[in-house]
Amino acid sequence: MAPSPADRTASQTLTADPAPDDPRPYARTPDEVLAALGSTPDGLGTDDAARRLDEAGPNRLPTAARTPALLRFLGHFDDVLIYILLAAAVLKAFLGDWVDFTVILVVAVANAVVGFVQEGQAERALDGIRTMLSLEATVRRDGRWGDVDAATLVPGDVVRVRGGDKVPADVRLLEATHLQVDESALTGESVPAVKDVAAVGEDAGVGDRSSMLFSGTIVSAGTGLGVVTSTGAGTEIGRIQALIAEVDHLDTPLKRQLGRLGTLLSRGILLMAAAMLVIGRVVHDFDTPDLISAAIGFAVAAVPEGLPALVTITLALGVQQMARRHAITRKLPAVEALGSVTTICSDKTGTLTKNEMTARTVVTAGGTYGVEGLGYDPQGRVTPEGADAPADLAAHGDLHALLLAAALCNDAQVVTDEDGRWRVVGQPTEGALRTLARKAAVDLTGTARLATVPFDSAHKFSATLDTLADGTRQVHVVGAPDRLLDRSTAQRGPDGAPVPLDQEHWERAVDELGARGLRVLAAARRPAAAGDDALEIDDVDTGLVFLGLVGIVDPPRPEAVAAIAECHRAGIAVKMITGDHAGTAVAIARELGIVPAGEQVQALTGPELEAMSQEDLRRCVREVDVYARTSPEHKIRIVRALQSHREVVAMTGDGVNDAPALTRADIGIAMGIKGTEATKEAAEIVLADDNFATIERAVEEGRRIYDNIRKSVVFLLPTNGAQSLVILVAVLLGLTLPLSPVQILWVNLVTAVTLSLALAYEPAEPGIMDRPPRSPREPVLSRRALALVVWASLLIGGTTLAVYLVEKDLGASDGVAQTSAVTMLVLGQIAFLFSCRFLHRSSLTPRVLVGNRVVWVAVGSLLVLQLVFTYAPFMNDWFESAPIGLRDWGLTAAVAVGVLLLVEAGKAVTRRIPA
Repeated sequence: MAPSPADRTASQTLTADPAPDDPRPYARTPDEVLAALGSTPDGLGTDDAARRLDEAGPNRLPTAARTPALLRFLGHFDDVLIYILLAAAVLKAFLGDWVDFTVILVVAVANAVVGFVQEGQAERALDGIRTMLSLEATVRRDGRWGDVDAATLVPGDVVRVRGGDKVPADVRLLEATHLQVDESALTGESVPAVKDVAAVGEDAGVGDRSSMLFSGTIVSAGTGLGVVTSTGAGTEIGRIQALIAEVDHLDTPLKRQLGRLGTLLSRGILLMAAAMLVIGRVVHDFDTPDLISAAIGFAVAAVPEGLPALVTITLALGVQQMARRHAITRKLPAVEALGSVTTICSDKTGTLTKNEMTARTVVTAGGTYGVEGLGYDPQGRVTPEGADAPADLAAHGDLHALLLAAALCNDAQVVTDEDGRWRVVGQPTEGALRTLARKAAVDLTGTARLATVPFDSAHKFSATLDTLADGTRQVHVVGAPDRLLDRSTAQRGPDGAPVPLDQEHWERAVDELGARGLRVLAAARRPAAAGDDALEIDDVDTGLVFLGLVGIVDPPRPEAVAAIAECHRAGIAVKMITGDHAGTAVAIARELGIVPAGEQVQALTGPELEAMSQEDLRRCVREVDVYARTSPEHKIRIVRALQSHREVVAMTGDGVNDAPALTRADIGIAMGIKGTEATKEAAEIVLADDNFATIERAVEEGRRIYDNIRKSVVFLLPTNGAQSLVILVAVLLGLTLPLSPVQILWVNLVTAVTLSLALAYEPAEPGIMDRPPRSPREPVLSRRALALVVWASLLIGGTTLAVYLVEKDLGASDGVAQTSAVTMLVLGQIAFLFSCRFLHRSSLTPRVLVGNRVVWVAVGSLLVLQLVFTYAPFMNDWFESAPIGLRDWGLTAAVAVGVLLLVEAGKAVTRRIPA
């Protein structure tokens, strides 16, 4: 009997870790790991591998069972507002109004189709991760090397990797030669991780497990041989996939608020309809058919069937605006939710920084030099400290000697892409040194390399034997400062001759550069004899002349500094969550303005966070702005802790390690250029330019969109409120209905497709980024807005009823009186539209007439439609309307002006209501 997927996962985990309390593979010696896995350095036998494959399952990430498409589609009808739409459609069918029934049903179905097409980012995120796995692997079986499908690897297989390979599974190293691996997708670190076979501590985080290779990472340099410890779902990347699948999704604030609003509206409609039925029957003794007709008319009047479509269209227009600002939205509600963000949790590498190593400072025995420019673009100057002019290499021999060593003991190249962007081919740190030499115009003409000692994690330096332009030979060494200081007996003096080494001075300089978050490299040299053609590591064990230090950093994006300041001004907290070391993270955070420049700030590290309970983290999470050496689980815990304080959290990232946290956050923001496909699929918003500043612009756009949604809701509800009020008062007073159900639907439809959409184009109000983020608990209709809706409903409904009664008193027919009432509703809505353009201040200003030409297009379109409604014979037949005269137009227009003035008076009163 074949094992189930669950059995296979359990078997796979047990195979990798035979005893739950055993140390992890990275903490064991190679021999212990081989013994625990039942393997040898010669690998497994073919039969043994086949048996293990049957037990553990293929080396691929599992595909989760998906909900059938029909059920996922039907799930988009599970919304109170959609229930209201469907109820309106049923009422239309009950009335036999099949055209309007079809229109309403199309709106509901269209809303479901939009959601259905845009859903499933979690499943696509898993697909994006699956594409990261290697397709082939070089494995040793039966004592022979061969290439196999990576899906057939099993725990215990011995595999080999070299530069450029994608690691096929989680591997415990048995041998390593100059091995470096790009793990940025997992750890967020921009510098390749140096690997060796030595065991590390059991509490080591992913970024510190130097004895392990992880599935999906890329070998940058060197070669390695190791034993597979985990495959498929048991790998580190498989664990991240499981985190994404398990993360629960949160509704956006707008969705929650509209849900509450829809619930309140539906309850209110049912209660008022029931009260109207009772009063009509008991007080006025209406016949049952008349009561039913009145109840249907009331429900049709009260149901805001255009609201879901209005919100969807407003959000869709916002998507277009944000796309112009390089923020690609993958899910409509995210547009508005971004405007309500209170905290942005950002990854460091590639998001806040350029992910391009840059030399910032050069320290020699003769002085300190500053380096201008960012990234691998060789534009910039190297200037002595306190000077404005660039350093002349002829006059600054100390600088020339160091940069010459850095340029010759270097295998990287800096080139330009087709689009003119500079990039490094080789190691990022060597690329930074190559760029530094080009900035200082170091001339390498006439030089040649004769021999080399490659970089190795055991000695942490590289060395070259070079012929110089004058024919002499020099050994140049670049590497870790401590290793070079140990091998140096002198330092370069002012005249170029060796002088005694001041080791304490250099150690202080290293500490100072490290405290600034700089990665410090050192350079040294020694002369070589004319006949020397070979170079061994023993040749650089002693006798070096120390040349100086270079401080390198992954620099902050300049635009990110301004964007963070703007976020702080808008009341939005920015927190850095990175896999980098604490010192580097704090230094970069200080440069970015995330933490104050003059204050002593401590980062909360992954191990410290691991030791904290969730309640402990909850208590301190708002005060900590820098998190270092974090894992995917840590990021999710941080996001959850912030959300427990009712924070609306946006999480940015570009590596697959960020995907689970992006899924959990209220808004996941992925980098479009350097981000992995898994991260993009997990996010709601993708930045097309990888620019943190784009987030700030998107937040501003989100606030504008929410303002416009609120204006549209405030504008739309009085239409329904006024209509339902007219029906309700008519029933209570025992009058003939001033508006028929079909006329009510006409007003709803024409205002929804004209006036309501105009407010979606409103520009941002002045000072929109000066106010704090709104509370997630704040409803779409605040107390002020609700008071305005009630006041406008009373005004428009009251004047509509008054116009109907005046027309009847003047002897008008039912058709003329009802058409005049409909016209009053339309003109009253036009007046209220102008008032809604500025909800928080008076609209009695010339500015209300400019700034949004769509308003005038909408007003013109509505008046044309109303003229057709009034004078077209077929419309008179369909809607029981009738032509009206100039007296009727004049009456309704004058009353509409009065409505505008009274609404503005009401706004002045509501502004005194506490927010």
